[in-house]
Amino acid sequence: MTGADPAAAAAPDTDDQPHVLVVDDDQRLRDLLRRYLAENGFRVTVAGDAAEARARLAAMHFDLLVLDVMMPGENGLELTRSLRSGSEMPILLLTAMGEAANRIAGLESGADDYLAKPFEPRELLLRMRTILRRGATAPTAAVALIQFGPFRFEPRRGELRRGATAVRLTQAETGLLRALAENPGTAVSREELADAIGIQGSVRTVDVQMTRLRRKVEADPRYPRYLQTVRGTGYVLIPD
Repeated sequence: MTGADPAAAAAPDTDDQPHVLVVDDDQRLRDLLRRYLAENGFRVTVAGDAAEARARLAAMHFDLLVLDVMMPGENGLELTRSLRSGSEMPILLLTAMGEAANRIAGLESGADDYLAKPFEPRELLLRMRTILRRGATAPTAAVALIQFGPFRFEPRRGELRRGATAVRLTQAETGLLRALAENPGTAVSREELADAIGIQGSVRTVDVQMTRLRRKVEADPRYPRYLQTVRGTGYVLIPD
């Protein structure tokens, strides 16, 4: 983090504010983020490591988790994978490793976004708001329900079901499926999909999100039946 906005005004602490859990072993950065985010309309709770974060998560509801990757003990990637087995809470990873391979590893672990250190606080704020907006904004698509194989997807609710069982999706996966469901049978480019789900950086990250989504809906993700690749373009959803 390279500095805070000195003009930011302190916002009142109310239950209507998004509640974010910031997890980082750097106390100075935790304190900076707590102050800056509070000044910009967030309720902020902090934790110094994964164990403390788990205690906070067990006791309170959070709208977003901002999580450092490189921590002693259980690191951020391990905690993300563990949380993803039972939670759809949005996760934004922070790390000093900004190479594409590291970013992809973060997304593959289940994170919704990835920001390399050092970062501008305004960029962090924008990314957090984008993630929260994706979860809160109802789609404008006219499609009310789309079926493919044993699955039923309702774009407006962002709900995927296999029979009577709900399939857990992250916000990024929901956005990806929603964008494809708005154009069933039609190829959607990676660039359009990246814009639809607010992915920053290389559109290669769309492929990572697609791999994760296929694991949840395809009998054999290597030979997808419903979420097919259109070479040179992007992806297409093949409904029944």
